[in-house]
Amino acid sequence: MSDLSLPSFASGGDPGPSFSDLLRRSQPDAWPPGLSRPEGIGGPAHTHLDVPHGTTIACVRYAGGVVMAGDRRATEGYTIASRRMDKVMPADHWSGVAIAGAAGPAMEMVKLLQTELEHYEKVEGEPLSLEGKANKLSQMIRANLPAAMQGMVVVPLFAGYDLRRGDGRLFKYDVTGGRYEEADYATTGSGGVHARNWIKAGYRPGMEAPEAIDLALLALFQAADEDSATGGPDLVRRIYPSVATIDHGGFSLMTDDAVEARTTELLRGRATI
Repeated sequence: MSDLSLPSFASGGDPGPSFSDLLRRSQPDAWPPGLSRPEGIGGPAHTHLDVPHGTTIACVRYAGGVVMAGDRRATEGYTIASRRMDKVMPADHWSGVAIAGAAGPAMEMVKLLQTELEHYEKVEGEPLSLEGKANKLSQMIRANLPAAMQGMVVVPLFAGYDLRRGDGRLFKYDVTGGRYEEADYATTGSGGVHARNWIKAGYRPGMEAPEAIDLALLALFQAADEDSATGGPDLVRRIYPSVATIDHGGFSLMTDDAVEARTTELLRGRATI
């Protein structure tokens, strides 16, 4: 039976609401193996590995919220490692993360962020601000820099509904953990530049959610046309992009049937152009 007693700390050593600090002080061996350990947590250095990588993800703002979308392909060199990888995940009820880069560390990073935000809310009695959540993810990306220098790069997108502003916001990052808020849209991954060009051509302020969803889907289709690492819609296997909306109702992942219906309609429209 596991020990459920709470750890005790000397005066001035309380980690507060940070789950990462709590893990660092009480159980350093429990740190996720795919994520580089912050200073003070021991463990072997990463070695260069040929690991599965997620590819193209996109975020588009609409009136009152944000759409997050990602293709489903993961590549390992020139090989398709997975055709059904989910790259869009909730961080908490009001925010989400879309991952690109080394799949293992990216998924561990998201799990740790989810735990961090839940831990903070339980300790403080209220959720962390949206900017605080974005900053927490920035710290995790910065902690992964030693692994990134050896090829396991993780560069996600973060978006959410700001309860204080009453609007959707989105953030992009660089490999060092630099955080940059984007006003309208953001993309990253191997096909990110192609997706961004498509969104740039079709975006307009004040779009409604269905329009933003269609624009994000078309951007991923365009990226798949130009980038071999980006997976396009697979009508035979019924594999379609992952799409989520975040607004005043919280994080909502679209069902496969709903994405299939929109994809079929959009592809029919493109075939007539």
